[in-house]
Amino acid sequence: MGMTVKQVADLVGISVRTLHHYDEIGLLPPTDISSGGYRIYSDEDLEQLQQILFYKELGFPLKRISEIMNAPSFDRREALELQHSMLLEKRRRLDNMIALVEQTIQSAKGEIKMTNEEKFAGFDFSRNPYEQEARERWGDKAVDESNQKLGTMTNEEQQAMGEEMNNIYRCLAGIRHQDPASEEAQAAIGEWFRLLNKMGSYSPDAFKGLGQMYVDDERFTKNIDQFGSGLATFMRDAMAVFADNRQ
Repeated sequence: MGMTVKQVADLVGISVRTLHHYDEIGLLPPTDISSGGYRIYSDEDLEQLQQILFYKELGFPLKRISEIMNAPSFDRREALELQHSMLLEKRRRLDNMIALVEQTIQSAKGEIKMTNEEKFAGFDFSRNPYEQEARERWGDKAVDESNQKLGTMTNEEQQAMGEEMNNIYRCLAGIRHQDPASEEAQAAIGEWFRLLNKMGSYSPDAFKGLGQMYVDDERFTKNIDQFGSGLATFMRDAMAVFADNRQ
């Protein structure tokens, strides 16, 4: 016996509208439709929904979730094992941050004194949250080469590169209302291409694909658009022109 959309919504704690949206975008179509036109969800549909919610908890956008789960190679058990390891890593990072905040509260109360090193001990920038996705898109070799390049840099060099990245973002944000194919826009996006190739090895096609990810992945869009609303879209378009001109 299947469940109606309202029953599923009440069971899971999400809205009926959310389930309707998942159906409309092809992420979670119900197994059956009743004679009265109501969506009917099976146990398999509920397993699919659980999988979707695991990915959402890990910050994956719906479009990426759909790509993963609709791929012919998708294996539910393998996905669960990967999600388990990612959630454990997320918990580890949160536990470290909670401990650091608790220490900082004690320090603010005058109960303990923290060294400068201890003040930042809970932050971990050694792991790239996009690395697994990058490996899926561009392969292990490209990611390993990028990690190797970054690994040879000193902390000062990495900080300088981070500041250079921010400067390019600011420059692009200042011209984001221009034509992405303009000479000024192409010169600025060329600097972005040059900088990225300091960290990795990006072909024009890979550069263009990365630009598309800036818009498709809401995590990228949010980070980039903090420099200026619409910047991610502008960069995508400029990167596409840049890449096409080098074909």
